[in-house]
Amino acid sequence: MLYLIPNLLAPETHKQVLTPQVYEVVQSIQYFIVEDIRNARRFLSSLKIGLDLDKLVFFEIGKHHDFAHLQNALDLLKKNVAVGLLSEAGCPAIADPGNLVVAWCHENNIQVVPLVGASSIFLALIASGFNGQNFCFHGYLPIEKNQQIQKIKLLEKAIYQNNQTQIFIETPFRNHKLLESLLQSCQAQTKLCLAVNLTAPDEFIQTQSISFWIKHTPNLHKKPCVFLLYK
Repeated sequence: MLYLIPNLLAPETHKQVLTPQVYEVVQSIQYFIVEDIRNARRFLSSLKIGLDLDKLVFFEIGKHHDFAHLQNALDLLKKNVAVGLLSEAGCPAIADPGNLVVAWCHENNIQVVPLVGASSIFLALIASGFNGQNFCFHGYLPIEKNQQIQKIKLLEKAIYQNNQTQIFIETPFRNHKLLESLLQSCQAQTKLCLAVNLTAPDEFIQTQSISFWIKHTPNLHKKPCVFLLYK
C-alpha cells in the first residue's frame, strides 16, 4: 500500500493543515519514498510524535525518471508493505516526480491512499475569484525569456478563447523575472492573482489587473508564489 503524505507549505503550520490521519499513518510506517531526504527528516522530526529517525528507511526519488534506484521500495510495495510518498511541500505527485510512483502502483495493482493536506494550487485557485470549473495547471513555465513570453501569450489566449483559468509556479528566486514577463506580455485588463506564502502568517493573496500590478509591483523574491491568470 502506498500512502500519499502531505507536507507543510509553511513552517509551524501543523495544526492548521495536517489531519490526525497523517500522524497515525506516519507512526505506522517505516519506509518512505521522498523527493529530498533532508527535507523529509526535518518534516518528520517536526511532527514531534517520538519517531526514531535512525530506524526509518528513505528512498530518494530526486529528479530521476526511471525506477532502478527505487527497486527495493517497489519490492516492498509488491509484498504489501506500507510505504509513504512524501513531497518537499504540499501534496505529493503535484509538480514533483511522485506521480510516476503512483502510476507504477496502479499498473501493479497496488492500493494508493491519498491523505488530506494543503495544496498551494487549489488554495490559490479558490482564493483567486477565478473560474474554478475550467482551469489548467502548467507547473513551471520556460526559463528562457523569449520562450517564456511566448508561453505566457498562449496562456492568455486560452483565457479569452476557452474561459479557462491558467495556473503556474516558479522557483522562488526567479519569481521577479517571471512577474516582469507577465507585466510586459499581458493585456492591461487581464487579471493576475498572486498567492504568496500560503498558510504562513504573512500570507498574501491579491487579484488585480495587469495595469494595477504595473503600478504596484510587489517584491516576490524568494517567496513561494502561485501565479493565476484570468479575464
